Amino acid sequence: MSSNSLRHIAIIMDGNNRWAKQRGMNGVAGHKEGAERIRDIMTACQELETEVLTLFAFSSENWKRPRKEVEALMGLFQWYLKHETRELRRKNVRLKVIGNRDNFSPALRKAIDEAERVTQEGQTTLVIAADYGGRWDIAQAARRMAEKVAEGDLSPDDIDEHSLHDYTSLAEFPEPDLLIRTGGEVRISNFLLWQCAYAELYFSPVLWPAFGGDELKKAAQDFYQRQRRFGLTSDQVSGSVEARHA
Repeated sequence: MSSNSLRHIAIIMDGNNRWAKQRGMNGVAGHKEGAERIRDIMTACQELETEVLTLFAFSSENWKRPRKEVEALMGLFQWYLKHETRELRRKNVRLKVIGNRDNFSPALRKAIDEAERVTQEGQTTLVIAADYGGRWDIAQAARRMAEKVAEGDLSPDDIDEHSLHDYTSLAEFPEPDLLIRTGGEVRISNFLLWQCAYAELYFSPVLWPAFGGDELKKAAQDFYQRQRRFGLTSDQVSGSVEARHA
């Protein structure tokens, strides 16, 4: 039996536009179908007893896409918050949104705040990364620490990887154990660069709108077969596992 713990899964939801194009539909239809998959994936995560699911919904770079597509994506995000918040609460899911909210409309920011408030008691957490970038995350953490130093509340000597982690967007959660990218591309696209230092990577050819709970469980089974070493040798890891089960 695997000793791997799957407390946190992160997913780059790729392939919405290609899925729609294959069906003669516009890209927004693909994104809407992709939003429907979140329910299936969240249910599968709860069945796997995963504590946190983080989804890459909109990157810092996505603002460069055609204006109509960006507007449609923002509208879809607001639609999702309006229609899914009650369902998330019913399923005991807490919603948290990470990223830079400054470019969002006041209405969208209000919808985010309300969804987070209504679901705050949930035991499983769904994190949506929107207007998010891994480099932005590290930079904003460094900036906040610099402000603390300037205010005299933090010494430069106290800055290390552990203290910097406390200022990143996912500081309150365990680091991702498994990072999945759908859609066949093999890169992480500036997603959770700090947090995924030791995450296992899984690349699926399945386009996101077709990636359901069964596909997630397939990725989980692959994860359970791996040996996570965290810088140790295989013999060291095997020895520590044997010791725990002795």
